[in-house]
Amino acid sequence: MLKINPKVDIAFKKIFGVEENKDLLISLINSIVGEEDQVSDVTLLNPYNLQSFKTDKLSILDIKARGIDGKLFNIEIQITDAGNYKKRALYYWSKLYIDQLKEAENYSSLNKAIGIHILNFMSISDTKKYHNVFHITEKESGEAYFKDFELHTIELNKFTPDSKCELSDIVAKVKNSLDVWLAFLTRHDLLDPNNLPKELDDDNLKKALTVLDVMNFSKIEREAYEDHLKWLMTAADSIQNAEAKGVAKGVAKGIVKGIEIGEAKGREEGREARNLEMAKEMLADNEPIAKIIKYTSLTHEQIEKLKSS
Repeated sequence: MLKINPKVDIAFKKIFGVEENKDLLISLINSIVGEEDQVSDVTLLNPYNLQSFKTDKLSILDIKARGIDGKLFNIEIQITDAGNYKKRALYYWSKLYIDQLKEAENYSSLNKAIGIHILNFMSISDTKKYHNVFHITEKESGEAYFKDFELHTIELNKFTPDSKCELSDIVAKVKNSLDVWLAFLTRHDLLDPNNLPKELDDDNLKKALTVLDVMNFSKIEREAYEDHLKWLMTAADSIQNAEAKGVAKGVAKGIVKGIEIGEAKGREEGREARNLEMAKEMLADNEPIAKIIKYTSLTHEQIEKLKSS
């Protein structure tokens, strides 16, 4: 039986968003945030629960946690970039922040809120950095005046751009604890907890691989997992084909600028092709229009046109 893919949101939350694996979540958070935000313990604010999943299958499978000093963390893995990701990222952060304020409390009770978004797509095209940290800063001096805002984006495709890479290629990339977790998320299939290279010989990684290996899904969880995995695979195929087409066009022009334009166009074509393909599959499965719009960002008119085609 094939291993479950931890990049699928339901699997991700069953690994990191349950009480018995809280140590894995702490390790993941500490590999991402700065020294001043390290945590020794967290309280899960929305732990994964099968009953809750049954009643709200369309909810975003994020993980909310509070550190012992009151700081809040929102960790989410994004399968696709559909649905105005950048605006949604800000919305999720702002909601995490303002939801702290209860009636009769004052603004001094608000704690720092940190968003951590692990992305299965390229979001920032003008840098090769896969981990970017955003603050609100003064334009000229760069002073981080509003210190309660922090948002991390981690682009998995920049860490492992080639799905055919070998274990040695992954090991060569590992420089820190975050890289260990990215090796797990991107190429778990290459990792044996009983035979890890020294660069990946980490107790938390071994536990995560074991959790993944023994993970069981109920029927309703299995259906959701397979649906999301299908979208993940469709997105990867569509983007890869479109980017290849874009690069070919750019090379044919014989100039570097042509390659850049071709790649950008290829990514856009890939997103469009992927969303259309997803919509067709969801229509075939008789999914509601609202759900299709949510996961593909297509308009109601586009979906109706697909139905009649």
